[in-house]
Amino acid sequence: MSGVDVLDTHCETSSGSCYSIRDRKVSLPPRLYLSQATMSSSGPTIQQTEVVGIVLPVIATVVTSFRLFLRIRQHRLWLDDAWAALAMVLNVVYMVVGSLYLDDYARYPQDTRVALYYMVAQIFCTIVWLSRISILFTVVRLTFPGSLRRLLVRTAIAFVVTWMILFAQVFWTCEAEPGWKSQPRPQCDLGRNVAIAQIITDVIGDTILILAPFRLIYKVRLNKAQKIRLLSIFSASAVTTVVSLTHAYYVLSDGGLSQSAAAIVESSVGLVVANLSVVVAFLFRISTEETTAPAPLELKSIITFGSQPIRKRTPRNPLSMSATVVAIETQTIKVDDSSPSPKQAAGRDSDDAETASLETLAQPGHFRETQ
Repeated sequence: MSGVDVLDTHCETSSGSCYSIRDRKVSLPPRLYLSQATMSSSGPTIQQTEVVGIVLPVIATVVTSFRLFLRIRQHRLWLDDAWAALAMVLNVVYMVVGSLYLDDYARYPQDTRVALYYMVAQIFCTIVWLSRISILFTVVRLTFPGSLRRLLVRTAIAFVVTWMILFAQVFWTCEAEPGWKSQPRPQCDLGRNVAIAQIITDVIGDTILILAPFRLIYKVRLNKAQKIRLLSIFSASAVTTVVSLTHAYYVLSDGGLSQSAAAIVESSVGLVVANLSVVVAFLFRISTEETTAPAPLELKSIITFGSQPIRKRTPRNPLSMSATVVAIETQTIKVDDSSPSPKQAAGRDSDDAETASLETLAQPGHFRETQ
């Protein structure tokens, strides 16, 4: 609708009488039409939506930049950081495009306005799912190779496929009814199907992100308070679920600016939540004055949460002697072999024997060869 209904009243100066003519439509400039629409609505104004569209993305960008700074300084950049960095870049683009779409659209031709709407809608969806994939890969990097790790990687692939389907759904829904493209500020009525799809995928995706790290954190060597804190960090995905349900409600009710504001909040909150596991872990180390030494390369991810590296125990054979006895026998054999005669071996200093024993204990591969 590009006009408003007005009651045209005509007065004759000669007789001084007035009479009303039937209602007619009067076309208004885009800015005037939008101002009247927002004044009659109980939702946020354009200025309020613009403030939300700048403040929240800036906060999310700052938090993500701090996360990347920490990982670069610690030499621990991985795939989860790459997904977060990509989401941050799109978040900046989303902030700029959203500002153009809300405020400066009147200076652009109609096709450009339609393109701005599509960019806002699709970049929002992309940021949300990139943030979820980043959280999932954070769990993947903390998981040892095995069935659970493979399952998490397949889940990440499923997340990508879900994003592609939702991305395409916006196009086929909006292109089926192109009447919205003639509005001064084009906004497609996504309707019930898109809202239902978003609700289902958001709830399932966030539930997976909440449950995925439970088994991992349970096995990590942390005290109960630390485990509760880490579970709380990952459970923050529930906040994204609440915001996404709010956005879906406005999609169903054709919320206009309320829908736009809810989308901005959801994308920004999702990106902040994706960085909590790294940022809070850093703050946790400072508060507890973490002094644990760096773990080996394959266990670096465990140190992200300040835990001690987990050492794998060698399996024991119940039919053989204990590992300690075999180790002592191996030490004795190696000392005898390195001496030219039994008398010289007996005359060695006891300190040298202890040194040889310690060197042998530091090389567990020798134990396996002699057993």
